[in-house]
Amino acid sequence: MKKCSRSTHRSLTALNITPLLDLAFVLLVIFILTTTPRLNDLAVKLPTGAPHPMDPPRKANYLTLKNDGSVWLNNRLVDLAGLPGMLAGLRAADPDLNIIVRGDGQMPYARLRPVLAACQQANVLKVDLATEVAGP
Repeated sequence: MKKCSRSTHRSLTALNITPLLDLAFVLLVIFILTTTPRLNDLAVKLPTGAPHPMDPPRKANYLTLKNDGSVWLNNRLVDLAGLPGMLAGLRAADPDLNIIVRGDGQMPYARLRPVLAACQQANVLKVDLATEVAGP
């Protein structure tokens, strides 16, 4: 004897086209982005212009720390206590002062920290650490 009068299996009467539309829109965007427009379809003689002088590149200031503890600013030996004052003077001359810190690879990090603190005291915002590219 049958327990249910209806069949438990129904046939799928509606087709879900949402994934198909998503695929169509993605393909449309890909075709729009990969199609290059023709920009040079007409021959036009363009006018000539005068070259514009470029701004001179900013001078990088190198702060070098040797393994013996000596500190050099632009190839001049400086005292660590007077370094914030020297950096403040350089920053007054150039508000966009760039400092590149070059430290010996065998030097402990504890020797680098006072130099970075001096840069911070002088309000130097652009401080980079120089490294070498590792060989293959």
